[in-house]
Amino acid sequence: MNDPMNWLKLDTKQTVEKIIKTIHHQVRTILRKKGVIIAVSGGIDSSVCAALCTKALGKENILALSLPERDSSSDSIRLAQQIAGALGVKLQIVDIAPILKGARCYELQLEAIRRVFPEYGEDWKHKISLPSILENDRLNLSFLTVQSPDGESKSSRIPLQAYHQLIAATNLKQRTRKMTEYLFADQLNYAVCGTPNRLEYDQGFFVKLGDGSADFKPIAHLYKTQVFQLAEALVIPEEIRKRTPTTDTFSLPQTQEEFYFSLPYGQMDLCLYGFNHNIPSAEVARAANLTSEQVERIFKDIEKKRRATIALHLPPLLIDVVDEINDIIQSTVRLSKEV
Repeated sequence: MNDPMNWLKLDTKQTVEKIIKTIHHQVRTILRKKGVIIAVSGGIDSSVCAALCTKALGKENILALSLPERDSSSDSIRLAQQIAGALGVKLQIVDIAPILKGARCYELQLEAIRRVFPEYGEDWKHKISLPSILENDRLNLSFLTVQSPDGESKSSRIPLQAYHQLIAATNLKQRTRKMTEYLFADQLNYAVCGTPNRLEYDQGFFVKLGDGSADFKPIAHLYKTQVFQLAEALVIPEEIRKRTPTTDTFSLPQTQEEFYFSLPYGQMDLCLYGFNHNIPSAEVARAANLTSEQVERIFKDIEKKRRATIALHLPPLLIDVVDEINDIIQSTVRLSKEV
């Protein structure tokens, strides 16, 4: 078997060239759009996508959006300004909190949390987390953590009904962001760029019709580790490259590991790569500094998440196939590969 050190290693120059060529073809020839709208959060994925789109289409044809809301990190706007400035692209900041307030997002959020912690106030903070997958076969029991204004933290299992309501309110944030992206895209005749990496795309770490929606997704084939390699090659600002990947969804700071993957992205990438390439668990364990039992547990979780993700990827279901449209779609898919 190949050296694990090379499993995820990219020829970054070749990869960048292929992606920018494909972006240009997809946006101009297939989608027939003038430029690209991209929401930037100060995270590594959106920053890399913004850099790739800028190289593909020119900075004058890119509009970056910063879409903060009440629970967003205080760093999100500053880092969005930093990447936009580094790339020389225009940035527009749109506060989506008034839309969310009008849609009762914060009211539903507060109501759900108070089912677990009645004392929770509007000046408190919160997040959701999962137990580690490394210790034992976990049930998918989510924990709600709240923090009072004086810094006291409490955690408790969150009942299913309250969990669903809190997630529904949270998903509204992603859907409102995407709605706003398409508002600008329609005005400018631009395409919307999606920013999921392979780990997120494969394992369902996105909101259907929210951050899961886009006209094209240039890094969905790349593992998170590989996105960091591209970030270095593209000279993304160091502060963004060194920032711990977060959800920037809840008012308390929260990593993607806490909320969804239960494993650092470096180890998760190696496990997903091993799973995808039928590499024995013992070999993956050595590469990821885990035990074979832990890797087997992660493999099972990958399968489980992949099954759950099917519904997120499915287009609307039809009673019968509309052959003419299906033929056009298949033809377009073939065309997209002819780069």
